[in-house]
Amino acid sequence: MKKIKHFLLFFATLLIWLALSLSIFGARESALAQKADPSSISDDQVNAIAKNLYCPVCENVPLDVCGTQACEQWRQVIRQKLAEGWNEAQIRQYFVDQYGDRVLATPPARGINWLAYVVPPLVILAGVWILVQAFRSWKRPLTASPSLPEPENLSPEVLKRIEEELKKR
Repeated sequence: MKKIKHFLLFFATLLIWLALSLSIFGARESALAQKADPSSISDDQVNAIAKNLYCPVCENVPLDVCGTQACEQWRQVIRQKLAEGWNEAQIRQYFVDQYGDRVLATPPARGINWLAYVVPPLVILAGVWILVQAFRSWKRPLTASPSLPEPENLSPEVLKRIEEELKKR
């Protein structure tokens, strides 16, 4: 009988704990699901995302500094999405889905874009290797060229041929 009481007490405690956990989790989720007022989103929050996107009209101009009407509309879309609870990755993906990878400040490392991540380090390494080789060659002492024999050690025939060759020139 005592075991049954303990079991019922344990079971009742477990049910109360479960009900409290679900009510706290549900209240938290409903608070997160509520939409914020777009005017409560600051320009800094919008620009933090906009700096990683490029203007659809101007070339090579980040969205956070572009003054075109299209960019202003994009910043309003970002503000609205933030108010709806979207995170930065979801917003970036939204714009990529709409306009393609060209709107991203940093291209994704897939397809031909991976070269943008691989080639610069390889070029830098090659340049460092070339510089190291050049410095090594500059530090080495010059090897002496084979010395010419002294004129006293030459035979008279060889001296005569050298003089004749010099006279021809």
